[in-house]
Parts: sequence; structure tokens; C-alpha cells
Amino acid sequence: MTAFPFAGEVPTAPHDLSLHLTRLGLTAPDLGSAMQPVLDVLVSRTAAVGAGYFQLRDTTLAYHARAASGDMPPGPLMEALLAHGLPPELPLVGALREAGSVLFFEDTRAHPHAAGFADLGVLALTAAPVCDRGGRLVGALLSHVFTPHAWSGEERRLVGTITGLLTLLAARLDAEERERDAHESALRALGLMLEARDAETRGHTDRVTALALRLGRALGLGETELRDLRWGAYLHDIGKIGIPDEVLHCPGTLDAAARARMQGHVTEGARLAAQLPFLSRAALDVIAGHHECWDGSGYPGGLAGEAIPLHARIFAACDVYDALTSVRPYKRAWPHAEAAAHLARCSGTHFDPAVVAALLRVLDEEAPVRAS
Repeated sequence: MTAFPFAGEVPTAPHDLSLHLTRLGLTAPDLGSAMQPVLDVLVSRTAAVGAGYFQLRDTTLAYHARAASGDMPPGPLMEALLAHGLPPELPLVGALREAGSVLFFEDTRAHPHAAGFADLGVLALTAAPVCDRGGRLVGALLSHVFTPHAWSGEERRLVGTITGLLTLLAARLDAEERERDAHESALRALGLMLEARDAETRGHTDRVTALALRLGRALGLGETELRDLRWGAYLHDIGKIGIPDEVLHCPGTLDAAARARMQGHVTEGARLAAQLPFLSRAALDVIAGHHECWDGSGYPGGLAGEAIPLHARIFAACDVYDALTSVRPYKRAWPHAEAAAHLARCSGTHFDPAVVAALLRVLDEEAPVRAS
């Protein structure tokens, strides 16, 4: 577990500590980063041996930040909490909604609201609700001890202070997420509009985006990186706005001039997308780099190897696979096996070998779904 870096020494006075954590939280790039110093303080300043922030599973908020510090008990319940968030049917969730304040359990075996935690070996527990600006429960901050423990007044005050900070952070992230949702909808709509003009690729945008996200997860990308990949995928062909119909819809082989015009859509797309101030560098990399080749033979920059940004390498392999397995006016749809063999042959020339290997694993895992 990598802790969020503190700026200097952590203050000991409660007021100074609160200001310190607030400053760190409000400048953090995401909720997970904001949570980490809070969790570390809980573990270092109370009897808790472990602490975690868990998103509520049925929330409509799109961010899924979860963080942990210290020793997390093994077991199916904890694995589910870490992987999927708090299940709404957990008794603790109902208790938090009803109480609206921090719950302290000195011995979980004696409290039905803490059902399930004693099975993990957690015998003392704090549960702090985290609400959005509308008062809706969106998650909970849990800290635990493996023995019964009477929470002191100082510990209770610290947890209460931290809970107020987390509510502030959740409200901030809620507002930012609503803005990101608006951007998301606009970018996807623009991608679908481009697809509608290029009728031969209908459905391509959503298919290739979904495949790129599955591959990105397999390669270990985080949520922010996946969002950048998704947004770049929506706009990967934005430069085709300026391509004349006679070039875009040419049913045969393009001559040299038309080919140069078609290839120019990458540079033009990167220029257009750069006008959107909320697009990250990684999203722009997808647009600018998805026709680069691992061996340097691609365009527009002739980049090679890892000089090609990872997001572009991921998208490029998915883009070609979807093109091969889709019907076009000039070609039939290739079956999966034929397309997969082509990707393997082009590994190390057109595509990053590590990306191809991961993509083929993802596609093999989905074989039963395709067969059905």
C-alpha cells in the first residue's frame, strides 16, 4: 500500500491535524488519494490496526474510489468489500443511514448491526458515514481492531473530525463527477456522430471502446487512466470531420493524394481535440498515436516501441481487431480465429507484443460468450 505523501511532519494538535488533512484532501487529484492520509492517521492515532474507505455499491456516483491502510482481515466479506464496495443489504449500511453519525462498536459480537465482522476476526469497529452534499449515503469509513476495545473520547473526537472532512471531500468529488458525466455524454455523442457519417463502421465506437477498456483493466490501468482511454477512444477519428465524402467513402484503393488526405485525419484530430481543455494528455495520445506502429513504420510521427504512448498502443490493437471482425464494403468480416492470428503475426511489427498477448488472453476468456 503506497501512502499519499504528506507535506512535512504530520501535526499532532487536533486543530492543526484537521487543517493539514483538509489541505491535502482538497488538493488531491481523486478521492482515493484524498482518503489515504486520512486512513493512515486513523491507524497511527487510534487503536485501529486497519482502516478502509468503501464505496456504497448501489450509489449512482460514477467514481469508485476505495482505499485501505494497515492490516485488512482475510475472508470473503472483506474481499467483496474491497472488490465491489458496501452491499446495501449489509446491516451496517442500514444502521448508518438511520443514525447519520459515527457508530462505535466495542465488541461486534454483541451488536446485530455489526453482523459479519466478527467472522472476520474484527471485534471492535468504527463506522463513519460519508454523505454527498444532498445528505445521501455514498460510502463509509471503517476502522477495526481484532480484539474488543473501548473507544476513548479522544479517539471518538478524531473519527468525528475526519468524518466531517470526508463529507466535504465527497461533496467536492460529487460536483466534479457531475461535470465529468456531462463531458462523457458529449464526447460519446460526438463519437457516434462521426460514426454515423462513416456508415460502414456503425457500432464501431462502442465496441472498440468496450474492448479497449477490458484490455486496459487486464493491463492494470486505474480508473482515471481508463477514463482517459475511453474519452480518447470516443474521439479517435474526430479528424475525419474534414475528410471529403469522396475520400472517406471511397470503395476501392486510395491513390497517393487521397491516402495522404486520409492519413491527415490523425494530425487534424489531435489539433481539434487539443481545443478541449478538460481532455488529458493520455486521451489526446489515443487520437494522435493510434496509427503509430511498434516498428516505427506508422504515422504521423513514425514513433517506435515505448515512445508510442501506452493508451495509443492499447487502442490501436483493439481498433484493428474490431475492423477485421466487422463487415466493410470492401471486405468480409473475419472470424475471431483469423483476426487473432493476424494480431499474433503483427506482434512486434505493427503492435506492442505485450499488448497483443494481453488482448489475446482477454479475447480467449470471452470465447464462451462469443460461442453462445
